[in-house]
Amino acid sequence: MDVLERIHERARAARRHIVLPEGTEPRTVQAAAAVVRESLARVTLIGRREEVLAVARETGADLSGVEIADRPSARDEEAALRAYLEHVRHRGIVPDEAREHLKDPLLRAAIGVAEGRFDGMVAGARSTTAATLRAALRGVGVRTGVSRISSFMLMMTSRADLGEDGSMVFADCAVHPDPSAVELAEIALLTAESAREFLPAPPRVALLSFSTRGSADHPRSRKVAEATRIVKARAPELIVDGELQTDAALVPAVAASKAPGSAVQGRANVLIFPDLDAGNIGYKLVERVAGARAIGPILQGLARPVNDLSRGCSVQDIVDVVAVTAVQGAGRDRYDSRR
Repeated sequence: MDVLERIHERARAARRHIVLPEGTEPRTVQAAAAVVRESLARVTLIGRREEVLAVARETGADLSGVEIADRPSARDEEAALRAYLEHVRHRGIVPDEAREHLKDPLLRAAIGVAEGRFDGMVAGARSTTAATLRAALRGVGVRTGVSRISSFMLMMTSRADLGEDGSMVFADCAVHPDPSAVELAEIALLTAESAREFLPAPPRVALLSFSTRGSADHPRSRKVAEATRIVKARAPELIVDGELQTDAALVPAVAASKAPGSAVQGRANVLIFPDLDAGNIGYKLVERVAGARAIGPILQGLARPVNDLSRGCSVQDIVDVVAVTAVQGAGRDRYDSRR
């Protein structure tokens, strides 16, 4: 059983309720039908019922067992307004402004997650990453103890000699344009936590650079080295090394030459990129050139599970991210507080 199959099995066992706010987006409608058919989660689509059903007819999707949340009642609208104002009152948002915000179905769905009506949300087949993140931050918020959210990609390759039988976690590939050393360290720590949840072995974390252990002296490589020192101080039990070039992170023979004594030993299953340029380009190269499956971006650091999709996603991609979100939703002890 590969990593994705294990995630699907865990999602079936978890029986979580996932909301899809882009209820008239054709791939989302097809994915909702598939998720329910495969018993991966309970699903609610948000959208006008007649429009959702019209898309289902056009795509041949059987929505038996899929719930559709049409226009909310006045009572539900007022309850959502009260909940939202309570969450954002420190930002000085007034009721009229909040009502405008709540016209966004992504935000309404995120508030439903925050209130516990749903166990998680998946969006982004139609919406931009910025819109999904805005709804997540406004509606759900950041987990206590986390300074900023980040993201990871679950990568599955045919190379059994890499990562865990070809599976690896890449971060950050969608959120942080240019993290500081402190922010990069937090990304590494959150990603190690995520890897524990989804990979079948403990995380072995490599913080990547164009330099290996000072082979090039530059502010960018020094940032990665500093981030590694912070990670080691905060999590001394974690298998981690940096700064490392990619070959020193993934190839034991190269690691023995370039980074002798490395804790990772050229067997990293978690790759932390120095900035968003590297992370986004890196995962798409592995996906498009090497033919890997890329699941995500999966958000981390939120008070409750909300996940983004690439607008180029397939129906199967949406199904897989829903399964990942259901597994995250089952780990409720990590999502019990927010700030």
